[in-house]
Amino acid sequence: MHQSLVFLCLLAAIFFHHSRGDVGTAARYGPPFLPTACNGNDQSQFPAGNLFAAAGEGIWDNGASCGRQYKLRCISAAVSGTCINNTIQIKIVDRAQSLVSTPSLKGTTIVLSNTAFAAIANPSATVVNVEYVQ
Repeated sequence: MHQSLVFLCLLAAIFFHHSRGDVGTAARYGPPFLPTACNGNDQSQFPAGNLFAAAGEGIWDNGASCGRQYKLRCISAAVSGTCINNTIQIKIVDRAQSLVSTPSLKGTTIVLSNTAFAAIANPSATVVNVEYVQ
């Protein structure tokens, strides 16, 4: 009996993926990007490769999220096959609530630049579920 229980626990550990971060939703947005809530009209705030995002209220942290970097990946979407098996690192440069341009969906955990969104999901999607870690 003891060996069977150990075997079942081992199988569960192998076949069930444990989340390594927080889970939330991500929308996308395009230009104009300036001014931002973090650094106004400073063009140098944007990282090379345009992998940046605006923080939703859950991670905004009264502006403390400005400049934070998150590793992020798409884990699911309403339409099967939307996610791309890719993990990216993004930088927070703005607050989602005060974006100059309109996001594809309001109220998400994070709003990714179109470039960042396309790196993890089909760019025609409006919103995806993501796993992220700072």
